[in-house]
Amino acid sequence: MKTSDFMYDLPERLIAQTPLERRDGSRLLVLDKVTGEMEHRHFYDLPDYLRPGDCMVLNDSRVIPARLIGTRATGGAAEVVLLRDLGGGRWECLTRPGKKMRPGAAVSFGDGELTGEVEEVLPDGNRIIRFAYQGIFLEVLERLGRMPLPPYIKEQLDDPERYQTVYSAHPGSAAAPTAGLHFTNELLDKIRAMGVDVRFVTLHVGLGTFRPVKAENVEDHDMHSEFCTVPADTAQAVNRTRAAGGRVVAVGTTSCRTLESFTGEDGVLRPESGWTDIFIYPGYRFKCIDALVTNFHLPGSTLVMLVSALAGRENILNAYAEAVRQEYRFFSFGDAMFIH
Repeated sequence: MKTSDFMYDLPERLIAQTPLERRDGSRLLVLDKVTGEMEHRHFYDLPDYLRPGDCMVLNDSRVIPARLIGTRATGGAAEVVLLRDLGGGRWECLTRPGKKMRPGAAVSFGDGELTGEVEEVLPDGNRIIRFAYQGIFLEVLERLGRMPLPPYIKEQLDDPERYQTVYSAHPGSAAAPTAGLHFTNELLDKIRAMGVDVRFVTLHVGLGTFRPVKAENVEDHDMHSEFCTVPADTAQAVNRTRAAGGRVVAVGTTSCRTLESFTGEDGVLRPESGWTDIFIYPGYRFKCIDALVTNFHLPGSTLVMLVSALAGRENILNAYAEAVRQEYRFFSFGDAMFIH
C-alpha cells in the first residue's frame, strides 16, 4: 500500500484560516461507510444521525500555550514549541533556529521568568530542554506562551478559546482535537437529552499529528506516540453500549485511537492510561468504534489513512473530491464529516 494512494488535490483557498463565528454552523458531509452515499448538512444537524442508546466519546484534552518566543544567551531570538512532558522540568521540543540550539545552549523567556537549557539533540532533530522557573509551570506558560497553531494557518487567532473545545479539561496538548471544535454546550445538551450517553477520554495531541508520511510504503511509517487515558466510567459506558447493541461514536481521530488502543480482541474496553502509537490504515479491524465525527485531513496523512480504514479508501477519496467541488472548508478550522 503506497502513501501516494492517499493523496488528493486541494486548492489552497479551501484551507480554513479562521473559525466560523458560530461553532456548530460549519458544514457536515455525512458519509455512509458501506454504500458511499453522501448527504450535505450542517453540524447542528448531527443529532439527526445519532440514536438513543448510542455512546458518543470525546477527547477532553486542553491545548497548552506551548509556543515560546525567547532570547538565546549568546544573543538572537529563539522559538521553542513544547511537544512532550518528560517530567522533572524536562520537555521534548521543536526549536528554531535549530543549528544554534546545541547541547548546553541557554535560552530565556519573559525577562528570565522562565529559562531553559538544551540537554540533548534527538535523532529526528527535536531537542530535550530542561526548564527552570518559580511557581506552577502551566501558570508561567499562560503568561508567556502562545497558542501553537498548525503551520498551514497563517492568520492570527483573536480569541485563543476558539482553538479549545468547550469541554476541554486536562491541559497537555500541543494541538487541538479539532473535530470537537464544532460542539457547543447547547448541542451537547440536546444530544444527551435524546438518550445518547456522552463520555470523555483524554489524549494529549502532539505536533506529530501534522508530520508528513515520508515512507513510500504505508507500512514503513514510524508512528508518533501520544499519552492517553480511558476513565473507568467511560470504559463502563462503552462496554454497556456495545453489550446492548448500541453504537460507539468517536469524536475525532484522537478519541478513535484511544478507544482502539485500549480495547482488547474480545471487544472489551479497559480503563487505563499509557502511551499509544497505534497506526490505523486500511486492513485494520475496528474493535470498538462504529461511527466517527471528524474533520477533513491533510493529503497523504495518517489521518486520511485512518478514515479510509473505517469507510474504504475509494469512498473517502470520493467524499473528499465532492467536498472540494462543493467548496467545503478544510483542516483544523474547517468543516466536518460524519462517517456511519
